[in-house]
Amino acid sequence: MTEYQPAPATMVKVDELTEREKLFTLHLKGGQDLGHRAGQFVEVSVFGTGEAPISISSPPTRNGGFELCVRNAGNVTGALHRMQPGSTVGIRGPYGNGFPVDRMRGRDLLLVPAGLGLAPVRSLVHQVLDERSAFGRVIILYGARNPSELLFRDELDQWAARDDIELHLTVDRADESWTGHIGVITTLFPKISVNPRSTIAVTVGPPVTYRFVIMECLSKGIQDDRILLSLERRMKCGLGKCGHCQVNSAYVCQEGPVFSFARLKELPEAI
Repeated sequence: MTEYQPAPATMVKVDELTEREKLFTLHLKGGQDLGHRAGQFVEVSVFGTGEAPISISSPPTRNGGFELCVRNAGNVTGALHRMQPGSTVGIRGPYGNGFPVDRMRGRDLLLVPAGLGLAPVRSLVHQVLDERSAFGRVIILYGARNPSELLFRDELDQWAARDDIELHLTVDRADESWTGHIGVITTLFPKISVNPRSTIAVTVGPPVTYRFVIMECLSKGIQDDRILLSLERRMKCGLGKCGHCQVNSAYVCQEGPVFSFARLKELPEAI
């Protein structure tokens, strides 16, 4: 695999998560390991259709291929959703700067994914669970617009049953099946307490949520350089060549997609 030439990968499993999202399990042909870090992304080619950046949803701590959670939102993702196990796609990457897991070891973690933001955060959650003794408290706040849009429902149930994770869920709008919390994701913050000196916060989701989640983290006393966000900003080549994802002096595909809030304050157009 080169930076410019996609490597073939076989789709070995497809799971339907919601009406709009599917989880694809892929194996690189030849048995290569993807060699990614939690928080990185790949460029996925559907031959004859195009290429799109997709966050990696599986952790680097587990073998047997890698997983991509894909929302049907355009030509390439729509073509992916029509594919079946046995199909071949092209993979470039992994690219970008992932979550600083080495820095996070020994710390408490506050993970705040919203909507599709759980897809890249899931990679981090699984790595943390695989190395659970290396981390302190783990608090997960997760929200979606309605119950039918919550991703990885079986895994959420498993996390809720664990005594070494504190999980809080919310939906903006409930239906008759929902008995949990109702409200935007920031309404979960009053339910938790953190030690700001030992906590690193991570949030991934729609950009509209970032300012409000950041404000809640700051109100808890978490420092700017310990608030981490993942941006998806028109990434195209993954190599810092095309300039589509440039924000001031930064290329999101290279320096990001994971940034600290301290760094983003230097890039006022970023959020």
